[in-house]
Amino acid sequence: MEPDYRGLGRCVSCFWLAVVFDIVGLVVLLVGVFVNVFFYDLLIYAGAIVIFLSLIWWVFWYSGNIEVPPAELEDDVGLLKNNKDPLSGIRGAVRRLSSRMSSSIRNSFRRNGGPSSTRTPRAQKSGLPVAVVMATMTPQENIPHSSVPAVTDCDVEMPHTTTEISPTST
Repeated sequence: MEPDYRGLGRCVSCFWLAVVFDIVGLVVLLVGVFVNVFFYDLLIYAGAIVIFLSLIWWVFWYSGNIEVPPAELEDDVGLLKNNKDPLSGIRGAVRRLSSRMSSSIRNSFRRNGGPSSTRTPRAQKSGLPVAVVMATMTPQENIPHSSVPAVTDCDVEMPHTTTEISPTST
């Protein structure tokens, strides 16, 4: 006979951990807001993080209490049905074929070393060359660059340069 779960459900410890995290987070957050301490911002952030972490326990509690009838589990976990389904033979054959194909594909990757992105750069895999063109453009005005102005002036003028990069296909 299956136990009858009332009130909090099966995952009581997850429920109480979620409640404790919520209370501790709220207390730390409110202390950071209303108490005059020099590290109030740390308390506000820490309280918010603890409240956020309580969501993990709430999700555990909720997902642990989801009821799934055994009739719906039959297909998912491979439980056999009592009545003979006329398509069960076909389903079993398709399942075996799928298992064989996936294992053969998996084994072929293991034999050949598997796909690796560290062997060849992406541009070389596609076969398209990647060209980067950089050019220094000369300024329009004629400024003598042979003499360096005095350091006290702090008015050093540099020639304007541009960089051009060709687009690549990825």
